[in-house]
Amino acid sequence: MAEGAFRAALTGYRWVGLLARPLVPLALARRVRQGKEEAARTGERYGEASLPRPAGPLVWVHAASVGETNAVMPLIHRLATGGLSVLFTSTTVTSAAVAARRLPDGAIHQFGPIDIAPYLDRFLAHWQPDLALLVESELWPGTIASLDRTGVPVVIVNGRLSPRTFAGWRRVSAVARGLFSRLSLVLAQSEEDGGRFRALGAANVRISGNLKFDSPVLPADPEEIDRLRSAIAQRPVWVAASTHEGEEAVVAEAHRRLRARYPDLLTIIAPRHPQRGNAVRELLAAKRLSIAQRSRGEPLLREVEVYLADTLGELGLFYRVAPVAFLGGSLIPHGGQNPIEAVRLDAVVLHGPDIHNFAEIYGALDAAAGTRAVTDAASLADGVDAFLTQPRRRAEFTAAANRALAPLAGALDATFLALRPYLPGLQAA
Repeated sequence: MAEGAFRAALTGYRWVGLLARPLVPLALARRVRQGKEEAARTGERYGEASLPRPAGPLVWVHAASVGETNAVMPLIHRLATGGLSVLFTSTTVTSAAVAARRLPDGAIHQFGPIDIAPYLDRFLAHWQPDLALLVESELWPGTIASLDRTGVPVVIVNGRLSPRTFAGWRRVSAVARGLFSRLSLVLAQSEEDGGRFRALGAANVRISGNLKFDSPVLPADPEEIDRLRSAIAQRPVWVAASTHEGEEAVVAEAHRRLRARYPDLLTIIAPRHPQRGNAVRELLAAKRLSIAQRSRGEPLLREVEVYLADTLGELGLFYRVAPVAFLGGSLIPHGGQNPIEAVRLDAVVLHGPDIHNFAEIYGALDAAAGTRAVTDAASLADGVDAFLTQPRRRAEFTAAANRALAPLAGALDATFLALRPYLPGLQAA
């Protein structure tokens, strides 16, 4: 029954994709205008390769965005070190920028094809992967079915299913079983995630842990660190990192409250999506705040109150210069952002109530008193104030946070060990 339901649903899914093809160029053109696609590389979204296929065995690794890209990068390095060629695909401009800086020799990046049959077929015909690794919850029916049909093993690495996603699949359980049963292996982040994959029909599930715990510290240019520290001088400074629409206004109000105690306070705002920089600038200007915008190269002068860090891949820089970090995506219904990167760079982490995407991580940190929860501008200002000029208290919090994360490492080794039987040509390499 599950197989029949899946085949019927897949046929319908493919027909919908084919009927939607005339709208794809319009949608991609709109995303280009919004800064969400690279105009020169939209062909890759249609499955048109812009690079030749490397000779020999090829592992295809696909991730959605920056967080997943950072998490899987150490695994890509491990695969490339083993002599394997790696094709890494992602779907966002920001993740492509991370890949351009961090991919090792032996690995190349393309934008992932849209999950519509002609585009996907063109992509697979060119690249002919020997193994497909899909990161977290990238469960595209057309992709999985096509790989299964051609005998390419499909492995979910760092697998995660949120309660909401799980509930959605449960509503079409027969279809889900047909799809999930085609997965060769699922390496889940936690027992809860593993149980959800099993309940949906995945037969081979192992718990490998969360690769994010094994990610290296975010890099930063030493010269940029020196320049920024010199510009900040002795001013008290904090950062609101990976903020989303609706959160910058809260941060601005928190800055206003803090300014009464710290007249020379500098607040750094790093939007999750840098293309929102101009919109955030307008919001801050309406609140009569003095702004310097990094993407425009504006200098960080003494009178600047808010440094708008609307650039790609520089959180490692801002976590190094700001001792307190509010992690965005948590004051709105989004699920939070990964706090590990800030903790590893010894920034005290503040977060809002909506952190379900990183519940395990925040649970460990909160239990160890290594983070502090806030709910609004007043509590955010109080949280920043509690640590801003208290180096001893900050050290206690960051030490507790790092101790909480230490036992959770080891996912990279566990993942690579579980993948060994599926790695093509590894022994020969």
